[in-house]
Amino acid sequence: MTINGPVTIKGSVTVKGLATTGSTVPDTVPRRWAPEITDSNHTAEVTKHLDNVLPALESLRSQSVRLSEWGTELAKRLLSGQRLLAAGNGGSAAEAQHFTAELVGRFDEERAPFSAISLHAESSAVTALSNDYGYEEVFARQVRAHGRAGDVLILLSTSGRSPNLLKAVRAAKERGITTWALTGPDPNPLAGACDQAITVDAISANAQEGHLIAIHAVCRAFDAEVARRAGSYGAASSGEGQP
Repeated sequence: MTINGPVTIKGSVTVKGLATTGSTVPDTVPRRWAPEITDSNHTAEVTKHLDNVLPALESLRSQSVRLSEWGTELAKRLLSGQRLLAAGNGGSAAEAQHFTAELVGRFDEERAPFSAISLHAESSAVTALSNDYGYEEVFARQVRAHGRAGDVLILLSTSGRSPNLLKAVRAAKERGITTWALTGPDPNPLAGACDQAITVDAISANAQEGHLIAIHAVCRAFDAEVARRAGSYGAASSGEGQP
């Protein structure tokens, strides 16, 4: 059966982080568009979006010390045999997967691969766990399966309110896993629940763009620390600097 026009959803639903009750959500595009009267020009909207990137960047700049610390600490742990677990929902899942790809692959220069797992990327596990335990448990159960004491779990969310991420934090704490959050504006539940958080003070879309900049900044510090330790090891093993 085909339903034309808007559909009224009973009960509560979440649309882009906003809880609505009895909302009317269109499920199809209109059959007919308004006739073209003048040429479209949405430069003002685009410019406004680009201008809103600046607060996100300034927010990250004010947390550059923590970004550096995260990259350095992550290098120390992964060089010691620990791993990074990452998770998010929707666009944040894509950002989290981007992060793990940088570590398993490379960021700029060639280096060894490191263990990093995106918990949302394994479709069979995600759908099985969602079906058997509910979507709120989809990351927590994987944290219990893959995580070990000393690992790092990073969770990305522009709202900082996703129940499945909050449950993942609790599972990580049970295992002695360090938890980091990358979120939108503070305060929010996820930032408060994790051991450390970087919060991007911007509207949702621009906060998510800021998350990618943050990830690359952490990778920059990570690679620098890996290179520094590799250089120190090479100098020590070759006897350089010794009398």
